Amino acid sequence: MRRLLFLVTEDWYFWSHRLALAREAQRNKYSVIVATRVQEHQQRILLEGFTLISIGMLRRNKNPFTELYSLFELIHIYRTEHPDIVHHVGMKPVAYGSLAARVARVPRVVNAIAGMGYVFSSARIKAKIYRLFIKLILSMLLNRSNTRTIFQNPEDQNILIQTGVVRSELTRLIRGSGVDPKVYAPTSEPDGLITVILATRMIWDKGIKEFVEAARLLRSKQIRARFVLIGDSDGRNPAAVPTSQLEAWSRSGDVEWWGKRGNMPEVFAASHIVCLPSAYGEGIPKVLIEAASCGRPIVTTNSPGCREIVRNNENGFLVPIRDHIALANALQTLIQDPTLRKRMGVRGREIVLEEFTEEKIVGETLLLYDSLFQ
Repeated sequence: MRRLLFLVTEDWYFWSHRLALAREAQRNKYSVIVATRVQEHQQRILLEGFTLISIGMLRRNKNPFTELYSLFELIHIYRTEHPDIVHHVGMKPVAYGSLAARVARVPRVVNAIAGMGYVFSSARIKAKIYRLFIKLILSMLLNRSNTRTIFQNPEDQNILIQTGVVRSELTRLIRGSGVDPKVYAPTSEPDGLITVILATRMIWDKGIKEFVEAARLLRSKQIRARFVLIGDSDGRNPAAVPTSQLEAWSRSGDVEWWGKRGNMPEVFAASHIVCLPSAYGEGIPKVLIEAASCGRPIVTTNSPGCREIVRNNENGFLVPIRDHIALANALQTLIQDPTLRKRMGVRGREIVLEEFTEEKIVGETLLLYDSLFQ
């Protein structure tokens, strides 16, 4: 039996974004190992029959000794577990995991770059310096014959190919992590005020400020609707929106903040419009695929990843990054036009069924695994 090891920084991310793939791999005679920072999903992962290894790696950490320990920890895990193939998910696991795999002589490596993230999207000086360092490291790790790198959108893929970070023939385009259309099924719009939701980690680069400003602008124009933020502040991200700020907005009535919610199909069923005005450097936001599968119209930014799932004027609107006025105008159009909301919701569901089902995405990934054994 082939041994497949996933390296993911957070157990919730594995559960949300890679569970379907791991299950199908197990059905296809892979022994699945999950190396992650264990928090709230330990029992769930173990009940799936996967081997679970707790790691200390943090998504962001400033202590070089801790970072060095994380690297040696991975090398030890790879030498102990002897995986036939490792699947690294996210920029840090790709960098650290690829280096560990090289030292431990893991025979096959799959790297999933799920969007370029904070380091590649931020204009901060520290991020720019780190970006140069990451590109140099990746160029030394991604171009080995036993390695394939998955991108979720063609823009991210082309950036790293054109800048010489990775050779084209060693990349694959697999768009997102997919969605189960039976779980994320369309529902009729709820009664009551139109509800617009933004569900994501609460970091500034996800467009939180622009969403609040758009809500204020629409309220000043007497547009009656509810504007809801869903998600927790990400304390390990330097661009995190402070919890105190989220609470202040909620108290003032600018927006509602519901915090983290576990059952997203119910959240979508309670909404009319889904919004994500991101400037983050997304792969393809899973929340937008889920929203489209549930038949909800979407307003998002005209940016890589977001425009992969949202086609302007078909299943939603694409607006410029950091433009709260354009965002407010697009939301107003949908708030005031129930026929348009329904038409766009139907089209979004069609796009998901054609292009973004878990079955399709998982199948493409398993074929990539198989190709490395040939």
